[in-house]
This record gives sequence, structure tokens and C-alpha cells, in this order.
Amino acid sequence: MPTRKITFKGHDGSELAARLDLPDGAVRAAALFAHCFTCSKDIAAARRIADGLTAHGIAVLRFDFTGLGHSQGEFANTDFSSNVQDLHLAAGWMTAQGMPVQLLVGHSLGGAAAIAAAPALPSVRAVATIGAPHEPGHVLQNLGSDLDVIREHGAAEVTLAGRNFTIRHDFVEDVSAASLDAALGRMGAALLVLHAPRDMTVGVDNAQAIFTAAKHPKSFVSLDHADHLLSDAADAGYAADVIASWAGRYLDFAEPAPDPALPEGMTRVSEDDAGGLRQTISVEGKHVLIADEPARLGGTDQGPTPYQLLAAALGACTTMTLRMYAKRKKLALDHVACDVSHGKCHGSDCGTGGKVDEFVRVIRLTGDLDDDQRARLLEIADKCPVHHTLQAQAVIRTRLAEDQPTD
Repeated sequence: MPTRKITFKGHDGSELAARLDLPDGAVRAAALFAHCFTCSKDIAAARRIADGLTAHGIAVLRFDFTGLGHSQGEFANTDFSSNVQDLHLAAGWMTAQGMPVQLLVGHSLGGAAAIAAAPALPSVRAVATIGAPHEPGHVLQNLGSDLDVIREHGAAEVTLAGRNFTIRHDFVEDVSAASLDAALGRMGAALLVLHAPRDMTVGVDNAQAIFTAAKHPKSFVSLDHADHLLSDAADAGYAADVIASWAGRYLDFAEPAPDPALPEGMTRVSEDDAGGLRQTISVEGKHVLIADEPARLGGTDQGPTPYQLLAAALGACTTMTLRMYAKRKKLALDHVACDVSHGKCHGSDCGTGGKVDEFVRVIRLTGDLDDDQRARLLEIADKCPVHHTLQAQAVIRTRLAEDQPTD
């Protein structure tokens, strides 16, 4: 996916560092990602979710809150309210670029901030939270005994995830006073709550409280074996797929203009993780599929293999062709199905030399059809376009893209 490094002004005027992840094709909608407490825009879960959304034609802005990551400003002078303000300003920047934010995605405390920010953003149609606390003050549990020091002395340096941060009394007071119930009641957007039952950082009871306080439409999805940070690529990928599919019901997608040079659209395939084999397939930025390989071949078995997709293309084209023929001839075909398997056969068995690919197709016809009609439909199956393509000699032209991606 193309990525642009950008900056915009935060709540105190500091320059906030951000990445704008763009679809390969036209932008059909826009989203904003809010990262977890003391994390950054570049954590693996944020990158993976951005990948999943851009495959659906959704542009994603992910940024570092004030004083974190590559953003300027003093983290010690921030609080929960300032995070919400930063989200509002990020949404304003997107609107100024002609991409009003329709989807907010928030991870952990970022999820709470997304809920709090949503009522003031009229363009937002959907909010998805991952491992979010019901009360933002929940984050104070991470401070342990340092919380007493902060309350007594006004500030303390604390170590979180191996890094040192200065936390002030104002932060403690602000996050303690924050409540999401009012925002949940007037959010005016669909809500998706994703949470791991085994989350040891933010208990799953928080998800229940958020879900109960929210109005419909609302949905809950369990991230069964995930940890709080979605550190497993498979868990982050699953969350991304769920959010992208769910959001499709609520976002107002702009229909991309047809490209006369590509009458049947462009299919883009990109790998999700260089350490695995899972691929995201995007067709015109509207239809998204997953391809993978079994674990024994180095994949994660999260999608069909390339040859299974090829078999699916043959099967789908066959059933479509038969349906169109039956409609034209007014045949009593109630239902058609096609089972396709792929393998290799010896040339002597297939009428050619050497080993060749063999697709075995079993067609199931239901309806008041006589023997002649069934025989004719069997003949028509061999006339489907994908059948002809597989049997013909295709020409594949390959070249390197001229616009090589840059970081």
C-alpha cells in the first residue's frame, strides 16, 4: 500500500507525526487509527489493520499522540482529554484533504479516546475498539505503586513496556474523571467491540460494560487467543479482516470511476507479512480475498491456496454460464453447483505428453430437467470462458512497476 509521511498540528501546536496509508486505487472512504497508551502508530497491530482497511479502498491515518513516537511535544503535559483533542485535529486534517473520516479504530486507551471523540465528529459512521477499557482511568493500574508517588509529589517517572515516562498528577486526575457512558449514549455511529477473553491488561468485563452502555447498532467479536497488543500476526490479521468487513455495512463508499483501459478491473495481490505466505487480494478496491498456504508449506492456512482459487474461478464461471443458459432457454433449473478439484495427470491418461494439470469438475443440477436438457447443460459447461482460458495457451507479460514503493 502507498504510504505518505505527513505532520499536522496537535492540541498544543506541536507537530504530530503521522502516516497516511492509501489504497492502491481510488480512496472510497477514510479511517483514523488511535494507538494504545504509550505506544505508537508503528506497532504491528496498527500496521496490519491499516493494511486490511486499505485493501478495501479505505485510507487510514495513524499518528503518534503528542510526545510519543516521532511526534513533538511533552508527553508529561498530556492527558486523556488532550488525546481526544488530537484525534479531533487529525480528523480535521483528513477533512481538509477531502477525506472526511467515517471510521474510527482505537486500540486500548486509544479505543476509549475514539469513543470519546466520536460524538463531535459528524462524519463518523462507525467506531471499532480493540481491547478498550470502559473507564479510561483503568490505565492507572499500569502505574502500580508509582501512582501513590504521583499523588503525593505531583509527578513521577514510571517504566512502561521498558521505557521511562513522566506522569503528572494532572494526567491522573483527568483520566480518573473521564467517563465513556455519556459518549456511548450519543455517539450516533455503529460500534464494534473486539476483545480477547484472556486479555491480562484490560479484562474482558470492560468490553461487556462498553457494549451494554452503547446503543444499537453494536456488535461484539471475541479475539479468542489474542494478547492485549495483538502481537501475533494472525490475531492482528483476523481483527483487520473483521473490522474491514463489518465497516462495509456502515460506511458511505464512493464508487470508483471505471478505468477505460481496464474494462474488467485490476486485481492487486500483496503479501501481508514477509515472514509468512498470507496474501491480500483486492479487486478494484471493492472485493477483498485472502490467499495462503497450509502450515506444512510455511503458511498459516488462513485462506485458500492459489490453485484452490483457480479451481474456484473455474467452478464459479461454470455455474454462472449454466445459469445464464438456463435463463435464456427457460429451463427448469432450480439450482446448480459445481465441485472442482485440482491435481496432476500423466500425459498418457490425458491425451498429451508428460504430466499436465487436471481439473476434475462434478456438476450437480437440481430441477425438472429431462435427459437431453441435462446432456446439453453438460456440453454448455465446457463453453464457460474460464474453461476456454485454462485449455488455451495464455500469454503472460511481466514487468517491474515504474513507481517502486518508498518508506
